[in-house]
Amino acid sequence: MMDVRERARKIQQVLIYVLFLNWGVALAKLLYGRLIHSASMMADGFHSFSDGASNVIGIVGILIASRPVDANHPYGHKKYETLASTGIAVLLFLVCFNVLREGIMRFLHPVVPQVGAGSFWVMGVTLAVNVMVMAYEYRKGKALKSDILVSDSMHTLTDVLTSISVIIALVGIRMGYPVLDPAVSILISFFIGYAAITILRESSMVLSDAAAIPVDEIKQIVLSIKGVKECHKIRSRGCSYDIYIDLHVLVEPSMDVHKAHHLSYAIENKIKKNFQGVTDVVVHLEPLEEK
Repeated sequence: MMDVRERARKIQQVLIYVLFLNWGVALAKLLYGRLIHSASMMADGFHSFSDGASNVIGIVGILIASRPVDANHPYGHKKYETLASTGIAVLLFLVCFNVLREGIMRFLHPVVPQVGAGSFWVMGVTLAVNVMVMAYEYRKGKALKSDILVSDSMHTLTDVLTSISVIIALVGIRMGYPVLDPAVSILISFFIGYAAITILRESSMVLSDAAAIPVDEIKQIVLSIKGVKECHKIRSRGCSYDIYIDLHVLVEPSMDVHKAHHLSYAIENKIKKNFQGVTDVVVHLEPLEEK
């Protein structure tokens, strides 16, 4: 099991690396978008800038989440990582609103962008960078079981989709359809809003202590252990790398304390072996009532 501090350090390294790439991409889109008066390219630039801002939120969140257990936090501070991912969702909602507003304003006050070969070069290069960043961050997020990295990679995925949309808009403008520029800007806002809702939904599941593992799957494993007659009141909560489970297990009334003690350990070990990310298992032993 990786040390909490070591895990946090690895996640921070990924976020810092991605931060510089995101802000480099954002700067290129914003400057060139302003130069050619393209609402869709500038909207994509603001989206990329929000990617970088979400990296900052992630760095702060994982720093707090890596703090050790103390008297006031017997379960640790790990939920701060999930809380930080909700901060990323809030940031996305703000960006969504601003991009949508800018798109509507461009419909009301049209501006024809000056699209040239440079526009396609900027979007092509930044799109390639975004694809690499998304794949790298998602892979690291799954390996480190990090809510922040996975959420942030989804954020970057929307940037990939919006960049593709911008390229399509630039092609349309070159063909004589400048209305595609604000139209794609509005489409981008919906991509951003969808990503925000997805992240918020997944984060809320952890923060509200939704079941982390299906009850039937836990029950099947526990009932396969010799000495267990029945189990019920099965509960699980937590995030993918920090799951807590408690359950009630019925055993023969004649079972002595020594055997019961070893059985509870056997149940805990088998659950941890079959379900990755389980941190703690509390087993309540009860005598089986005679019918």
